[in-house]
Amino acid sequence: MEQQALLFALIGVLGIGAQWVAWRTGWPAIALMLVAGIFAGPVTGLIDPHAAFGPLLEPAISIAVAVILFEGGLSLNFRELRKTEGAVTRLALIGIPVGWALGALACYYVAGLVWPVAILFAGIMVVTGPTVVLPLLRQSNVAPRPRAILKWEAIVNDPFGALCAVITYEYLRRSEAGASLGGVIVSLLAAAVLAGLIGYAVARAIAWAFPRGHVPEYLKAPVLLVAVIGTFVLSNLIQQETGLLAVTVMGIALANMKLDSLRDVHPFKENITVLLISGVFVLLSAQLDLEVLRRFEWRFAGFLVALLLLVRPATVLLSLAFSRVPWNERLLIAWIAPRGVVAVAVSGLFALRLDRLGYSDGDILVTLSFAVVVTTIIAHGFSIRTVARWLKVTGASERGLLIVGSTDWSLALAEHLRSLDVPVLVSDSSWQRLSPARQRGIPTYHGEILAEATEEQLDLSQFQVLAATSENEAYNALVCSEFAPQIGRDAVYQLGDASGDPRALPEALRGRALFTSGLGVEEITERERAGWSFRKTRISEQFDFADAKAVLPDEADMLLLLRKNGTLRFFTHATRPTPQPGDVIVSYAPPRVREPETRNENLIGEER
Repeated sequence: MEQQALLFALIGVLGIGAQWVAWRTGWPAIALMLVAGIFAGPVTGLIDPHAAFGPLLEPAISIAVAVILFEGGLSLNFRELRKTEGAVTRLALIGIPVGWALGALACYYVAGLVWPVAILFAGIMVVTGPTVVLPLLRQSNVAPRPRAILKWEAIVNDPFGALCAVITYEYLRRSEAGASLGGVIVSLLAAAVLAGLIGYAVARAIAWAFPRGHVPEYLKAPVLLVAVIGTFVLSNLIQQETGLLAVTVMGIALANMKLDSLRDVHPFKENITVLLISGVFVLLSAQLDLEVLRRFEWRFAGFLVALLLLVRPATVLLSLAFSRVPWNERLLIAWIAPRGVVAVAVSGLFALRLDRLGYSDGDILVTLSFAVVVTTIIAHGFSIRTVARWLKVTGASERGLLIVGSTDWSLALAEHLRSLDVPVLVSDSSWQRLSPARQRGIPTYHGEILAEATEEQLDLSQFQVLAATSENEAYNALVCSEFAPQIGRDAVYQLGDASGDPRALPEALRGRALFTSGLGVEEITERERAGWSFRKTRISEQFDFADAKAVLPDEADMLLLLRKNGTLRFFTHATRPTPQPGDVIVSYAPPRVREPETRNENLIGEER
């Protein structure tokens, strides 16, 4: 018991540790999780998944994949789909059959598999998978449309890849009894439709029960999780491998029912998905058998090259031919196709089943699937940023500041930051209040930032920091609370009293207070009328932070720190960043600034 508990802890440390290192270094998280699993499994023997979990390993991984697919489905909004110019539909209706056919040819002529095994394995390889694509997109700066296409394709194609393998296997199994291919396809499609209906029915039941108070708040997340697992298992009882389709339909249906009751569940589902992706990837890579890898042949290397450079590009380019997706975006999508959990899990499952049917090539599927996963993760994980930049398919080159609330003070801040080449966007629901910003050439967003439509009209990934500066402290707090899960709790700031006044809002309900003194809206308004302005001071080896404070009046407040790499760090009541040479400090000072008796332009970096 203690050994298994230690094993769970080790899997968690390796998986989440790999994600944290990826966040700190910018390396692909999936590649680091793969390395961690291989090190803990076949290299050191610290983790032996089969010995630890036995027959429970396969169903545990299957349920984890189902929950991951459901969470991915919850992120698929049809409004986003409309922006893909029909690319996702083309990749599903044209790309899956084309990829299956071309993959089968590569498996037979290049990898040397017999036709039945080649067709089955090619069906599995049409998937990309959210377990690898979503972490990859999270760490890359891909433009919104190709990002949406890759995300939708990964989630939608995952269950269909498994169904392609099921169709092949069932035909091989039933052909001995005289079953026709058409009959097998019709029966499996009927099972798939039934699975989709089950997923949709469960989604409708949840959408009916949650808003009407039939499920208390503290049980909503557990009920949702149990419903996903139950839907998955029920669909698989009807026909193996249709459970993935059912939970995907369930997630997409709930995502598009405008169910406000799910808003509070989103942090839970996102957290559990990160845990499951980390754990599953470590487990799968830990069960890699080095003895099996020694059976890797040079013709398999040729197959990998054909898969990356011929099959995938041809599939995407044929599917998106004559579409309105630009060529540079097509080429990026044609290159990015990492395989992950579903490919390995389904390959291992059908390897055993093919052995029972007497196909000797069945056990090669495990070797090939791991080779495909490792190769695609390394090739695509480490190249996506470079390829996107080369094809000019990136988002904003520098992530900037989103200011919510157009006031004289916020517009002065926006102008000052723009002079430092920091991207700034000012948002306000009043067209009239945005008029001065438009006159000064400051980018604006007209609309209620808290409205649901904002999600499709405003790409939040282009902002590293949010500052709520409206004249209403409660509204500022609401904005910070809403966007903290997306932008980061330590990256949402607001004007408002943080001095400990018992009448002020609790700190847990608000963003971090701008300025170390926690200046409120009224104080800022008074200082603005008194002629206070923003100042910038550059730190150097000869001119440090103490010197910067010395040249400013005692009343001045440090506002933010702009690092050399473009990162913004605010001075707040809770955090005080340490300036380094090359950084710029932005302060807020009264109209009269004390001049030192002697001034050396090479040493003092204060600019007005």
